[in-house]
Amino acid sequence: MSLINVANLTFAYEGSYDNIFENVSFQIDTDWKLGFTGRNGRGKTTFLSLLLGKYEYSGTISAKVDFDYFPFSVENKENNTLDVISDIYPDYIHWKLMRELSLLKVSEDVLYRPFDSLSNGEQTKVLLAALFIKENSLLLIDEPTNHLDLNARKLVSAYLNTKSSFILVSHDRSFLDNCVDHILSINKTNIEIQKGNFSAWWENKRRQDHFELAENEKLRRDIKRLSDSSKRTGNWSHEVEKSKNGTRNSGSKLDKGYVGHKAAKMMKRSKAIEQRQQSAIAEKSKLLKNIENSDSLEISQLDYHKNELVELEHVSIQYGEKIVCADISFSIEQGERIALSGINGSGKSSIIKLICGEELDYTGTLRKDSQLTISYVSQDTSHLQGNLTDYARSNGIDESLFKSILRKLDFSRVQFEKDISAFSGGQKKKVLIAKSLSEKVHLHIWDEPLNFIDIISRMQIEELLLEYTPTILFVEHDSEFCNNIATKIIQL
Repeated sequence: MSLINVANLTFAYEGSYDNIFENVSFQIDTDWKLGFTGRNGRGKTTFLSLLLGKYEYSGTISAKVDFDYFPFSVENKENNTLDVISDIYPDYIHWKLMRELSLLKVSEDVLYRPFDSLSNGEQTKVLLAALFIKENSLLLIDEPTNHLDLNARKLVSAYLNTKSSFILVSHDRSFLDNCVDHILSINKTNIEIQKGNFSAWWENKRRQDHFELAENEKLRRDIKRLSDSSKRTGNWSHEVEKSKNGTRNSGSKLDKGYVGHKAAKMMKRSKAIEQRQQSAIAEKSKLLKNIENSDSLEISQLDYHKNELVELEHVSIQYGEKIVCADISFSIEQGERIALSGINGSGKSSIIKLICGEELDYTGTLRKDSQLTISYVSQDTSHLQGNLTDYARSNGIDESLFKSILRKLDFSRVQFEKDISAFSGGQKKKVLIAKSLSEKVHLHIWDEPLNFIDIISRMQIEELLLEYTPTILFVEHDSEFCNNIATKIIQL
């Protein structure tokens, strides 16, 4: 066992006025299976980069271990997978690699295929195997689930549960619950570490939030009382000074010198009291802290003139000679929330593209009214650029509603001034979801919308969909989200 000590860590990116971390201190045991959570943009990937020595910072990070980061950067993806592993870890021992691949249920033949011919899930598993054959390192695993289907997530979480000495960034609640024994959370005003899995941390956070809500209400009342008192104190000397120009009740003139002297004393006293009151206000204001913004969001979907929006009958889709899905039949009715489920490569995205109007080679029958309007959220965010105001205008959506949704999904007002291309992966996905929710449509179609999005925002989106029951077809590998949201599951 060894410790990583973080003391008085302060960091901001060059050219930024916003500190990501400010005088942060904590300790991590390298034997832990540490889950790392927090809102998008709070600094999870940044902290991993600091551990890897990528940036200069003030304060200290002391550790007696080396760090390895997942996902590895693979430069020559056309090489055979075995050569890719050799580039990552030249001194690997073959039987150890085969042991890890076996645990991850990856067949040996993938080693002799070009790396870029592997599915995203196979690539993830191979790189994890390469990571865990290294020894004497703390492993930094950054969002491994983004390209894993539901079954692969269960497999990889069970695999990680047999390991230790890692820091895992993930936004999948079930995944974290299955494989971590401590949680490191970046909160609104602090960083904390708790023993247990994500659900245990979340329950503790809910209790703490409930306590803080009551404390915050008391503090706000105290602050209001002090503020009102401070205003009254500030008015004392002003009223006395005004009286110099008045008269006594008997009608005789006041002694202005006496009154001025009295006013000066009152002013000095009031300033001292006001200063103490302002200090008390500032001190109490600091205590208003870790309650996350989780206001509900509002959308209004257009009504459709009939109950059934889309129907597929015996649909098969192919690319060239390859059939990606066959004999698919289902319908989408108003108010349904349908999850398309299946392993990677089973045709989920192809069915979504077909319904959205993309020209694909298919057989069978697709019934869809030409008047049906659809809002589509794709997996790809690479096209996003420019500021949010221009983005809203170019997409013909209500800017105030769009930004209001982003605010409720934890965007700061400072973020509104930045270029979208500089946002984190999770923040970009929130832009696409906020755009979709701002559009007046009959049907929402979302293809893996939650990739990179933080857990609290996922819960907010769940609450929204349950409250306003829009008609939606979605592909998502977060099992908690699917279980909570779907009214119907189509298994491919």
